[in-house]
Amino acid sequence: MVPLSGRRSDLRSGRYSASFASVGASLRSLTFDGRDLILPFGQKGIRPYFRGAVLAPWPNRVVDGRYGFAGTEQVLAITEPERNHALHGLVVWNDWQLVDSSAGTLQLRTEVVPQKGYPFRVALSVTYRLTDEGLSTRIRAENTGPSPAPFGVASHPYLLGDGGGRVDEWTLSLPANSYLEVTEERLIPTDLLPVPEAFDFRTPRRIGSTYLDHAFTSLDYDDGGSVTVSVVGPGGRGAGMTFDRTCPWVQVHTADQPDESISRRGMAIEAMTCPPDAFNSGTDLIIIEPGECFETGWTIHSV
Repeated sequence: MVPLSGRRSDLRSGRYSASFASVGASLRSLTFDGRDLILPFGQKGIRPYFRGAVLAPWPNRVVDGRYGFAGTEQVLAITEPERNHALHGLVVWNDWQLVDSSAGTLQLRTEVVPQKGYPFRVALSVTYRLTDEGLSTRIRAENTGPSPAPFGVASHPYLLGDGGGRVDEWTLSLPANSYLEVTEERLIPTDLLPVPEAFDFRTPRRIGSTYLDHAFTSLDYDDGGSVTVSVVGPGGRGAGMTFDRTCPWVQVHTADQPDESISRRGMAIEAMTCPPDAFNSGTDLIIIEPGECFETGWTIHSV
């Protein structure tokens, strides 16, 4: 019997262990010396929210589920009815197929088929590799259809400081100089602005009661072209995500929920190839030509 979250796969390397669920090609758990680096979920139940899933062919929101491309208006299914948006793409509930699982590597694949609102065909593969450096994720998208396809991708892990607690107690390092302002109720993007003092974590500091659910950009990449966003708990341990210039955006969310028992229990850190509503703004939107591919990736590791 297949678990509700999909078929399970596990990887181990040195002090790291990782577990995956085939639905959404989701990262189910990641530990270092037994300490959780991400907010895990169980195998038997349906994956909570978008926890650990791959988000494609767009991350975040398409406002009102509508966009224009190549002179044609497209209308997507509304999957975030409380805000009337199309949320997090089309493959988060796909049961991805196993391609390879060996020697610290797991590869899964799925396909976005032409459909109402997204009349394009894109083959997707995700390759997870667990090494002594952490868990690397590599996403490959190939346009197998006859026309150019708009595309964006991200993942949705919730990183942990000291393996648990609440985000209020953690220190956030976020080397970003700009953020995308959004409306309060529907989170519709408005203006790209310099980070205000309340959202400035370029010098790592305690999160406290700060509420975040924003996309950040103008990132301070190092000389090697990488940037790391991380959370660290009071004990000085935590988790980080490192990524390169193929992801010029990162969504950071303090996971506030009405239910206090689950609210602010993890920090969503989502390296993204484009900002929210990129299908309308065109900002950093990737256009994959027929027969061409796009690749990106990131690494989650202990800090």
